[in-house]
Amino acid sequence: MKKAILFGASGFIGSYLLEDLLQAPEYEQVTIVVRKPLNINHSKLITLIGDYHSLPGLEEQMVADEIFIALGTTKKNTPDKAEYYQVDHDYPVLASKIMKERGAKSVFIVSAVGANAHSKITYTRTKGETEKDIIALDFEHTHIFRPSMLLGNRKEHRPLEKLIQKTWTVVDLILVGNLKRYRGIEGKDVAKAMVYAAKNQSEKVKIYEWEEMNDLLISQI
Repeated sequence: MKKAILFGASGFIGSYLLEDLLQAPEYEQVTIVVRKPLNINHSKLITLIGDYHSLPGLEEQMVADEIFIALGTTKKNTPDKAEYYQVDHDYPVLASKIMKERGAKSVFIVSAVGANAHSKITYTRTKGETEKDIIALDFEHTHIFRPSMLLGNRKEHRPLEKLIQKTWTVVDLILVGNLKRYRGIEGKDVAKAMVYAAKNQSEKVKIYEWEEMNDLLISQI
């Protein structure tokens, strides 16, 4: 029986991750770190209230074999550059560092297709820097998930994204070969792939793009 800790449980992928982790028989305990209570009751669940600034003070209460990170924001929600970088880079790296020091063996993180620490695009560069710095922490296993277009219903209203999602199923038909990585994937399926990946860990660093996540999902049918 394993213990997991989840950062980003209130988000789109994170909410599905929390549900899947609580249902998975492999886990006896699931800890979440959130800014406010989620009003979810479960015998496995431990809720810690905190954020990037208060995280070091929660260290003694954070115990896990595996770390799941689904943190992230947008330029629209976080226009300040320093705050944006803190959410997308500093928080995941700090959380991983603390948990590595506390004995965690594996980390699973949601990144993005095209992540590259040398990119000129802020979004993909930030994701790439986050990947690089978490890999450098030298976990026994590091799992990086790089979805492209995320499909599914979000809590927040995003009319433009809804329109893009409707056309993406058509776009998917022409995304073949190396372009498969840009195919759309349901947020709930990214979460399932992350939990499935934890069942059989062998590689030191494993990157999952659309094809790898899809293969994981098929293997569990």
